[in-house]
Amino acid sequence: MIMIEGTVENIIYENPENGYTVCDIASAGQLITLTGYMPNLTEGERIEAHGDWVKHIEYGDQFKVEYYERHLPSNEAEIEKFLASGILPGIGKATAKKIVQKFGADALDIIENEPDRLLAISGLTKKKTDEIYKKYTEIIGVRDVIMFFQQFKISPSSAVRAYNTFGPQTVSVVKENPYRLADCIDGITFATADGIALELGFEKNSFERISCGIKALMRQIGYLNGHTFLPRASICGYAAQNLDVELGNVENTISDLVASEELKQINMGDYDAIYLKEYYNAEKRVAQKLLEMSEVCYDSDKSYLETMIAEIEEKNGIMLAELQLKAVCSAFENSALVITGGPGTGKTTIVKTIIELMSKNHKQVMLAAPTGRAAKRMTEVCGKEAKTIHRLLEITPGENEVGNRFARNESNKLDCDVLIVDEMSMVDIMLMDSLLAALPRGARLIMVGDADQLPSVGAGNVLKDIIESGSITCIKLTEIFRQARESMIVVNAHRINHGEMPMVNDAENDFFLVSRDDPMSIPETIADLCARRLPKKYGFNGITQIQVLTPARKSLIGVTNLNAVLQDKLNPSSPDKPEYVTNRCVFRLGDKVMQIKNNYHTEWKRLDNSEQGQGVFNGDVGFISGINKSAQKLQVVFDDRVVDYDFMLLDELELAYAATVHKSQGSEFEVIVMPMCETHRLLMTRNLLYTAITRAKKLVVLVGQEDIIKLYVNNDNIQKRFSGLKNRMSIF
Repeated sequence: MIMIEGTVENIIYENPENGYTVCDIASAGQLITLTGYMPNLTEGERIEAHGDWVKHIEYGDQFKVEYYERHLPSNEAEIEKFLASGILPGIGKATAKKIVQKFGADALDIIENEPDRLLAISGLTKKKTDEIYKKYTEIIGVRDVIMFFQQFKISPSSAVRAYNTFGPQTVSVVKENPYRLADCIDGITFATADGIALELGFEKNSFERISCGIKALMRQIGYLNGHTFLPRASICGYAAQNLDVELGNVENTISDLVASEELKQINMGDYDAIYLKEYYNAEKRVAQKLLEMSEVCYDSDKSYLETMIAEIEEKNGIMLAELQLKAVCSAFENSALVITGGPGTGKTTIVKTIIELMSKNHKQVMLAAPTGRAAKRMTEVCGKEAKTIHRLLEITPGENEVGNRFARNESNKLDCDVLIVDEMSMVDIMLMDSLLAALPRGARLIMVGDADQLPSVGAGNVLKDIIESGSITCIKLTEIFRQARESMIVVNAHRINHGEMPMVNDAENDFFLVSRDDPMSIPETIADLCARRLPKKYGFNGITQIQVLTPARKSLIGVTNLNAVLQDKLNPSSPDKPEYVTNRCVFRLGDKVMQIKNNYHTEWKRLDNSEQGQGVFNGDVGFISGINKSAQKLQVVFDDRVVDYDFMLLDELELAYAATVHKSQGSEFEVIVMPMCETHRLLMTRNLLYTAITRAKKLVVLVGQEDIIKLYVNNDNIQKRFSGLKNRMSIF
């Protein structure tokens, strides 16, 4: 690694969000271009940069900075240039000259320690000097935090987030309790905070370490497995093993956290349940609100309603079946209603009829779904705009994910009489809590979904718990209608759901098995199907219309391997396609990509520039439309929105030619291709296969062995989720 020193001459580019900077420095009589994460650099200051030379295809030799140290200017010429750079409010070139003439080489020390002496400079008021002092101490503070964090190999962007959270006291806060980083800063894990703490001399058995480790472990297990709580004995065992501490220490720490109400303990009969406070409160509020709504019944003029329904049936050329009719009427009679059923059972017809009837009765109807794709599909089939739940509730980002808030809440309700939410199986307990908080008193909530699909990625088992509680009116649709019966996708979905093998390879139909006995041949077969065979036979676009789904992330048929194989076939490397290499994959112009975590800060704009906003969400799929290495930017188009990603945020994206079945929920694709070979048995479940094939609109192709399909169909063992909503709705 090389070290160079110099004075900052020119700031070419700076991203204020993460500190990525391109600048020129004067060093040993040369002008050198530096690139890297160097927030709040100013012209005139001296830096010591450590890194290596790289050759940019367009801009030539550049010095890529790995870490650096900053030295504020010390002589009068450098100080004047620093102050004249515009970094401090109220100081331009003329004022900078006056300050240096008055205070000389002590000018910066005066600003930091005796800012009131600046009042001697004509044109500077008390208000201005206060602003100058505040900004200068911020610059010094960020610099010190970055320098402090560099020794622990924490990125400047995380250092900036820490400073934005803790302010000038960041270093002292971290030294006092490094574990607050894991509790408060998105992107800093418990393992990172633990490494810092152990270097700073914290004991392995300290309360700070064990308490933070327990909470981090509960969040991790909740995220990975969807639990809202864990049995006390389980979390004690997990924590003792993972933290390498005595079980008694964990027991005592949990008791202390329960006593301080940082954790909640509830007796579940056979065992004690331990909740994170946020999950406990959300679950309690959701149960209370739904039970309150279940007690509200509306009188409806049945004769009038039947007349209105008959008019709509005649107008739209439909005839509602008995259960469909019951569902429509129930929407007028109940404050809360669940409509559930598999594909082809007429849920969409019911929703469209309810919308039309409510509108005729002067009711304000809103539509929502958990994901952008689900909302877009709902809009298309219902003929009325549907929004994502986050957009409906008007997300207002905080400093990190924990701090995010919705503008629509208990004190600023939604403006609707009826709210219809589709794909309810995807809604987790935290989102459900926010949704119910914003629902106006007296408004109807109609929850539509398929309870047999996979549950939400986030914590909770909301739809299934609501149904099984028996507290909310629920219409379960079972009849498959004639048009749907003509699709083997629909027929086979129901067959699988009932434990029967799907029927495959009718040349006139839409459900096929491509047999492959050798698992090693499956990835290449899938790639050939997507790139050549299916486009040639049916005319499908291999990138935009065909989606490969798989149960696993790793292994031969995992997302990582399949995406590499598919990218090579569908979007191969070419001199005219810019690409950017990360430690996980290569991103190339034209690639299909997916956002893999919620980011409420990321800015987007409409393709037609008609609107701007914030927020890109887990599961959003788009296409890379530009890569600019000089600006360290990658551009992605999500439907009608365009987002610019800094290269440092590319850990939020992954290739999406292949995706896990969980990530596909709420989406529909023209064609689904899915590997059928041995993987982790916990993933080879009936509801996973059912969820996968119900994502397809026109064609399903399974690739592999029939015996593997049989393993999926016969495995009805759904992994248990620890969720208390069902019990709570029975207790209150």
